[in-house]
Amino acid sequence: MRPVISHKPLWLLLAAALAATGVWLYATRVLIPYQKSDAVAHGRPRGNLSDLYLHWIGARELFLNRRDPYGPDVTREIQQGYYGRLLDPARPLDPKDQRFAYPVYVTFYIAPFIHLPFEIVRRGFFGVLLVLTVATIPLWLRVLRWSPPLWVQASLVVFTIGSLTVMQGLKLQQMSLLVAALVAVALALLVSDHPIAAGVALALATIKPQLVWLLLLWLMIWTLADWRRRYRWAASFLFTLAILCAAGEWFLPHWIPEFIDAMRLYPSYTDAVSALDKLLPAPWGLVAGALAVAATLHVGWKNRRLAEDTSAFAVTALLTLAVTIIVIPSYALYNQVMLLPALLMLVRDRQRLWNRNRITRSLFGFAAALLLWQWLASFVLAALSFVLPPATVETAWAVPLWTVLPLSVVVAALVLTVGDHRTFTPPPRLGTS
Repeated sequence: MRPVISHKPLWLLLAAALAATGVWLYATRVLIPYQKSDAVAHGRPRGNLSDLYLHWIGARELFLNRRDPYGPDVTREIQQGYYGRLLDPARPLDPKDQRFAYPVYVTFYIAPFIHLPFEIVRRGFFGVLLVLTVATIPLWLRVLRWSPPLWVQASLVVFTIGSLTVMQGLKLQQMSLLVAALVAVALALLVSDHPIAAGVALALATIKPQLVWLLLLWLMIWTLADWRRRYRWAASFLFTLAILCAAGEWFLPHWIPEFIDAMRLYPSYTDAVSALDKLLPAPWGLVAGALAVAATLHVGWKNRRLAEDTSAFAVTALLTLAVTIIVIPSYALYNQVMLLPALLMLVRDRQRLWNRNRITRSLFGFAAALLLWQWLASFVLAALSFVLPPATVETAWAVPLWTVLPLSVVVAALVLTVGDHRTFTPPPRLGTS
């Protein structure tokens, strides 16, 4: 008898490759050309548009010239490179601002490269972010305690690199990808019983505190539930964060008030609203966000006594990341890289979720449709760009992005139902009926 050969691995890898090809061709042939033509038509400036540039300029000016990266002179230099020219308040279509708005210790990460030309640093950082993003897949699988076949892992990597979220993060050299990698490292170390190293990684991830605040809040609750056994990661985290802040104070005295002021000004020059605020009319977005945070903390409180090697611990951690994305005052696509572990969990538990009840089945089907739409629409537009005039295809540039915000909300809701279902119930005492 002939051996039975499964073609499933081949088809899954082929689907992943087609999805990734479609997204990157869509970005190169549709999205970016539209942005350039729109900028020319409306007189909007376009420079390097690299998030890394802010940190590189801040680090170079701080360590080489002893200039304050939060200061107005450095801000003007950042605008000159980021947008290609200084912004003009008299032009209503010009961006409002662009400035250094991170904790000053982010400059320590860039300091070794301040003597290199920015283009070299930019290309190198692109490669670093790509490698780190690929490495997060096995790390998240470790957190989830899921060991799929290698061909499944390879497909997950290709799907991840071919997502709109990661594509945009890589194109912009966004620090969100670095933060996501550090969080993956930290949680993988924590579930593997390396709490001191986990604390260090989490402290390093605070360069974007808005992405990790809810996770840290829940981990503190979890730690206080069993302080004697869990204090090591917290002590390591606080000690590392104290060193980073003190080193920042050494190089730039009184940087914390300047950072707070930069954060206060951030909403004035960006569309700083949450995904829920974008989808719901005021004040219902704020109400929904508060309820989502309260529900997350409720689940976390119930699971506070669980060990770090349990499934419910992993689900609660992923829940905090998913809810963070829909409540922070930024609906930027690249931040949705923090949804990756939640999506991996949903893929792993797809059969169980589909068979649980109608609500879960509906949410799961909706999430799958929203996710597939991004890949399908990107692939179709990329294919049409080879046969239709660019101006015609570019009119549909936003179609793949239609499902971005709803996807984050649906995934958060779905993970919340999973987390609430898996809350801890103390076992019955021995000797009772």
